Amino acid sequence: MSEDDKPRGERTVKAKAKLPNAKNIRSPEFTPHGISGGSRSRGPRPSGKTAAQAKRQRMAGISVAVVAVVAVAWAISYTQGHRFLPDSVPDYLSRPGPEIKATGALGSAPKVSIPKNLQPTGRLNVTTPIKGTGTKIANGDTTLVKFTFYQWAKSTDPDKPDESTNKKLSSSWERPAGQQVLPMTIGKTELKGLDKGLAGQTAGSRVILEIPPKEGFGEQGQQLGLQSGDSVVFVVDVLASYPKNAEAKGTPKPLDDKDLPTVGAVEPGKGPKVTIPKADPPEKMQVKTLIEGTGPATTKDDVAVVHYKGLIWRDGKQFDSSWEKGEPATFPLNATEGMTGFFKGLQGQKIGSRVMLLLPPGDGYGKEGNPQAGIKGTDHTVFLVDILGTVPK
Repeated sequence: MSEDDKPRGERTVKAKAKLPNAKNIRSPEFTPHGISGGSRSRGPRPSGKTAAQAKRQRMAGISVAVVAVVAVAWAISYTQGHRFLPDSVPDYLSRPGPEIKATGALGSAPKVSIPKNLQPTGRLNVTTPIKGTGTKIANGDTTLVKFTFYQWAKSTDPDKPDESTNKKLSSSWERPAGQQVLPMTIGKTELKGLDKGLAGQTAGSRVILEIPPKEGFGEQGQQLGLQSGDSVVFVVDVLASYPKNAEAKGTPKPLDDKDLPTVGAVEPGKGPKVTIPKADPPEKMQVKTLIEGTGPATTKDDVAVVHYKGLIWRDGKQFDSSWEKGEPATFPLNATEGMTGFFKGLQGQKIGSRVMLLLPPGDGYGKEGNPQAGIKGTDHTVFLVDILGTVPK
């Protein structure tokens, strides 16, 4: 007979007065459970179990004890509101940890708080304290945003190794009123973290982005005073968003005049095709609505969001196009310098409209023209404009 199969005597154990906590349970605290069936004066009696059977019974006993401890702990945690915290632990340990906050109304300068006892994680973290209900943003879409951003780094003070420092680097809210809202095309911002963090957000949202160095400004950050290991925190208010293929939508208004340019179908990435006739241009400025939108009419105090292309009547050459640049442009309609006819011609037009502007030199580039664009001082110009919206005030 092997040693494991030989019967063994059993020792009498004293029951413990207090059940140990689950985290303190170690097998040496438990004794084998072959409890003697007689009085202590009789001495130990054979249990009739082999060593292997005794071992299995010991393990079963340990399991029962652990289950009992867990059950008691669960009951305590349930009665305390599902918090498995001893009564002696302060309640503040169950509160959320420090976090970056930006409070205030959407579109207004936020109050930004970056706790000193919170350090950069080295990862892209995105939170949305205000969730908008507008258009969902995709790569290639152009958003109208206000933003502020901060340098954020671990403290270099040896006495404060667990703290961080931060400094505001720029804020569009601190610019003149007409320059606070900026167009931002997702996928072209040159900050990978900003592109990734805003993609999938919705217009009308406020987004807080912690951007690590590898997805930040790179070497350009040195011009802002950033060190190579610094993170940046952006707070971005997305006021509006326009898909990359946005165009005029409304009621077509046929133009039947053989002496005026014809406008064809939209060519992908190029906008509508415009053909200049072999005729003299109109002597006076003309505004023709080709598609009448359904939105509110623009005013002289608006900043219009548009797609456009410009051509020279003389040779039909195209000299500019936002469609080919891949993003809409914004123009204040109360501008009094430069292309005054362009700005006046868009006033009073409904959002969603497509408008053709025929501008003589006096309403266009003037007597000096624009040599860089090939425009002479005597050239008439033609603009085709899709009015996509206006910048929120």
